[in-house]
Amino acid sequence: MSIIQINELTFCYENSYNILFDHVSFQLDTDWKLGFIGRNGRGKTTFLKLLMKQYAYTGSIHASEDFAYFPFPIENPSAITLHILEHLNPDIELWQISKELNQMETCPGDILYRPFCTLSQGEQTKVLLAALFLRENTFLLIDEPTNHLDAQARQKVADYLSSKKGFILVSHDRAFLDTCIDHVLVLNRQNIEVQKGNFSSWYANKQATDRLEEARNAKLKKDIRKLDIASKRTSIWADKIEQTKTGTRTAGLRPDRGHIGHQSAKMMKRAKSLEARQQTALIEKRGLLKNIEKVPPLKLNPLNFHTDRLLSLQKLTVTYDKKPLFAPLTLELHTGDRIALTGKNGYGKSSILKLLVGKAIPFQGNYTIASGLKISYVPQDASFLRGTLPDFAEKANINEALFKTVLAHLGIPSNQFEQNMELFSEGQKKKILLASSLCQEAHLFLWDEPLNFIDIFSRMQLEELLLKYKPTLLFIEHDHTFTQNIATEIIPL
Repeated sequence: MSIIQINELTFCYENSYNILFDHVSFQLDTDWKLGFIGRNGRGKTTFLKLLMKQYAYTGSIHASEDFAYFPFPIENPSAITLHILEHLNPDIELWQISKELNQMETCPGDILYRPFCTLSQGEQTKVLLAALFLRENTFLLIDEPTNHLDAQARQKVADYLSSKKGFILVSHDRAFLDTCIDHVLVLNRQNIEVQKGNFSSWYANKQATDRLEEARNAKLKKDIRKLDIASKRTSIWADKIEQTKTGTRTAGLRPDRGHIGHQSAKMMKRAKSLEARQQTALIEKRGLLKNIEKVPPLKLNPLNFHTDRLLSLQKLTVTYDKKPLFAPLTLELHTGDRIALTGKNGYGKSSILKLLVGKAIPFQGNYTIASGLKISYVPQDASFLRGTLPDFAEKANINEALFKTVLAHLGIPSNQFEQNMELFSEGQKKKILLASSLCQEAHLFLWDEPLNFIDIFSRMQLEELLLKYKPTLLFIEHDHTFTQNIATEIIPL
C-alpha cells in the first residue's frame, strides 16, 4: 500500500479559456478500486493522461508506483496474441496469463494462439487487462473498458475487476461500477472529491446533500430578502429620528438632542447589524449549489401514426457469406413499444437496424415497414462527425437553434459550439447524434448503442425523457440498468 498525492494541480489546454483543473489537491490509496465519475468533457481522460505525464501541468503528482493506461494501441495487431503479451511484459509466463483469462471465463487456448486482430472487442479487452494486472508495482488507469462490450462480457470483466485492487476505472455503467469498485473519485462542477463506497452509495449521498443545500438555499434566499427589507426600514427610521434634532420648539421646549442622537445611533447600529447578517447569509448562499448537476429535462415530440403496427419481421435473419448470424426472428412493433435487442457482439443486432433504414445488408426472410413511416436513426459509430454544428444541422434538416439548445441541455457548454465536431470528446460526439434525433419528428426511433461514452447524468436524463414521452423505440444497449428501466420487451438474438 502507498499513497498517490496530488498537490495544487492546475491544467488548461493551450488556446483554451476553460481551466480543467485549478489548484486541485487530494490523495489516493493504491489499494483502492476507484470509480471515476463525471460529465462528458469535464476532464476524466485528461486527468488520467496527466498522471501518465503526457501533458505539461503545474503543481505536483507524487506516486511510488508506475501508471499503466488502458486502452493502448497495439503496434502489430496481426501478430499472435501470446507474442504481443510477451512483448508487453517479458516476465509474463503462460500459466499466469492462462489463470487470469480463466478468471474471466475465457479459454486461453482459443485466443492466445490467434492473431490479435481476429479477437473480438471483448476478447481484446480481457487479454490486455490481464496483461496489465500481471505487472508488478503498477497502478492501472482503465478508461471506459465497457464500450462496445455486450452484457455478458461486461459482467465477466466486472467480476474480474472486483477481484483486483489498485486501479482507477472510468465507466458510465452504473451496474458495472457497483460490482467492482470500493471508492469513487468524482469530478464535480467545482472540485474533485474522494468518497468510500460504490456508485449507488455515492449517488444516494449526493442526492441527500443536494436536497439539503437546495432547502438551505431557499431559506437563505427568504432570510436575505427579509434582512434587506428590515435593514432599509431601520435606516429610514434612524434618519427620521436624526431629523427631529432640528425640529421647531414646542411650548418653549428644545428637542432633547442627546436622547434623539442616542435613539438614532441605536437604530443605525441595528441597521448595520442587519446588513452584516445579510452579508453573512449571502456568503453562505454563494457557497451552496456549486456541485449540483444542472440536468434540465429534455423534450420529444413523437408523431402519431394512423395504424398501430409500425413494422414486422417475419423469420428474418442477417447473413454473412450466405450464413445466418442468428436464428430467424419474428416480431411486430406497435405504437408505444420500446423493444431492446440483446445478444453477443457480432450476432447482427446493428445490422437489423441498418437494414430497416435502407442500408444494403444481406438477409433472409421478410420485413414490412408501414407506408409513410418516419424513422429517426442513431448509429453506433460517431467517429465520422466532421465540420461545424451549423453545417451538421443544415445537412440533417433540423433547426439549428433547437439543436444547440438540446446540446446545452445534454451538458455541452455553449463555448464549444464554435469548435469543429472532430475536437469534441467521444461522449459529446454521441450526444450530437442523440440531439439530432431528439430534434427530428418521427414515428419510430431506432437507436444503436446510444449510451456509448455518455455520462451517467445524461443516461438518467434520457431515461426520464423516454419514460415521460413513451416514443416507439427499437434499440440496442448493453447498459443493464438503462435497458431494464426503459424496455417494454427484451428480445435476445
